[in-house]
Amino acid sequence: MYGESATMRKRARELQEQAGDLRALADSLVGQVETISWQGRAASDLRNRIADRAARLRDCAEQHEIAADALTRHLTAVDGLKDTIGNLERRAGALVAEARTRAQHVDHGSGVVVEPSDEDRALLAFTPPPSGHKDWLTVTIPGL
Repeated sequence: MYGESATMRKRARELQEQAGDLRALADSLVGQVETISWQGRAASDLRNRIADRAARLRDCAEQHEIAADALTRHLTAVDGLKDTIGNLERRAGALVAEARTRAQHVDHGSGVVVEPSDEDRALLAFTPPPSGHKDWLTVTIPGL
């Protein structure tokens, strides 16, 4: 199967947590510098530098959240495709099984073997892609 959903979910959570940690660090830095009673030009420069660094940390936190959101959207798309592939596999398997059953059908009244239809021949000749493979998205067989 494509896409390790659990790994992607874990990474998205980690990115969200890191964003929160970065914001907390920015708040902590600003809070610490505000408690310093130091005055003068150097103190003002330090406060400005810390405010700038805090703003950069907050920007970085926002980028982490954007990445987490993008990863979550990707995860939703991957999970949707995996579900679609699974459904196609199951439906194709059922169609092939039904064609096999029909191909083995004998008219018991006359003892004559009933020839499979063109659709059943196509189903009986079908070679499926590996389980979970993306090629399931392009499979074309009768009834699918």
